[in-house]
Amino acid sequence: LGSRQSCALQKMGKRKSSKKIIKKERPKVITIFNCPFCNHERSVEVKMKRTESRAEARCRTCSANYATTINKLSAPIDIYCEWVDECQKLNPADEVADVQDDDASEVASDDD
Repeated sequence: LGSRQSCALQKMGKRKSSKKIIKKERPKVITIFNCPFCNHERSVEVKMKRTESRAEARCRTCSANYATTINKLSAPIDIYCEWVDECQKLNPADEVADVQDDDASEVASDDD
């Protein structure tokens, strides 16, 4: 093949169309939650200090706070859930008493 023919073959092909890259929107990670103590909506903010390996959740209304250590995979929802779990561990008697009171009232109403 001569140089003219090789040039002609290269020009005969179609131009490659560039596809538009569509970026998917990532869901945003929630960092503001409801307070487990004062029950205000969207009042607890979680701040992650990855350089110090610490995280803190603090209520803007009642100033309740919780601090813990974190790792690279920790997310704000993890810190909030740990805080709620710790609250439930410290106050199991309140939940048990509420359930027992409900059961007692049901039994009393059945006897009538």
